[in-house]
Amino acid sequence: MTNSSQVFFFSFTAYINSWGLTYLYFTVILILYAFIVFSNVLLIVVICTNRSLHEPMYMFLCSLFVNELYGSSGLFPFLLVQILSNLHIISAPLCFLQVFMVHSYGAVEFLNLAVVSYDRYLAICYPLQYNNKMTPKKIAVLIAVAWLYPLVIMSLMMPLLPVKLCGNQINKVYCDVHSMVKLACTERAITNIYGLTATFSTILVSLLLILYTYIKILVVCFSGSKQTRQKALNTCTPHLASILNFSFAGSFEISQSRFNMSFLPNFLRIFLSLYFLTAQPLFNPLMYGLKMSKIRNACKTVLLNVNQ
Repeated sequence: MTNSSQVFFFSFTAYINSWGLTYLYFTVILILYAFIVFSNVLLIVVICTNRSLHEPMYMFLCSLFVNELYGSSGLFPFLLVQILSNLHIISAPLCFLQVFMVHSYGAVEFLNLAVVSYDRYLAICYPLQYNNKMTPKKIAVLIAVAWLYPLVIMSLMMPLLPVKLCGNQINKVYCDVHSMVKLACTERAITNIYGLTATFSTILVSLLLILYTYIKILVVCFSGSKQTRQKALNTCTPHLASILNFSFAGSFEISQSRFNMSFLPNFLRIFLSLYFLTAQPLFNPLMYGLKMSKIRNACKTVLLNVNQ
């Protein structure tokens, strides 16, 4: 396809020959997706149904788990179909839908992590004023902003994506903005500028808020009692681990989109690209479910009641 034209489907070129292991790959991916759905749904149900978990921090974590379901649903159903297919193609409408879900998921994830860090900052630095500062109205506003801002940003960006393209081959295993912009016949400066601005504004604002809150938390920890330090450690460790995990995945995804990473083996590029969309949905339920005793005990209660 050399002339500018309306594209009705896209072809993924990053898939590698499975050498007869198609059904093994399909089974592994299906098990991962089933685990993601089960673990995140379990934690959402536990938080929503257990009154002792109706606290700001757990409400924010519930929002995080909902986003894990949303993001993984933007990848795994498409991926499972592609693994079983020999053509590795996707229709244009589904490709645009995947672009919307993948990029809005990443932005919502960063903002949710920033909101959780802000909540921990108030709880540790202002324990006596915490309930007055973190009101139900404020909780609702923070969750709404974490979701609505990325969805609005992506809704405004979708019309800017090129419709007339000079190719239909995407060198990845799923659709993203940069891959589609690279197929445009003419320079898409507006799309690139808007995309970079939206990406870095979301990431920069989130990371600055996270950095500020943890500096304040560290100051309180070093100047406080051993009990204060232990409380901060117990509540912040899962969150810090989640931030580092997603930051690594996001950094590679941005680098792969903006720079030539052809020196890396194709298998490694595929793995790290998928890591961006699977790291958090797999990691967060395990980290928060195992590390935080209230969630862990509530999950045990729910599972025991189901088995009886």
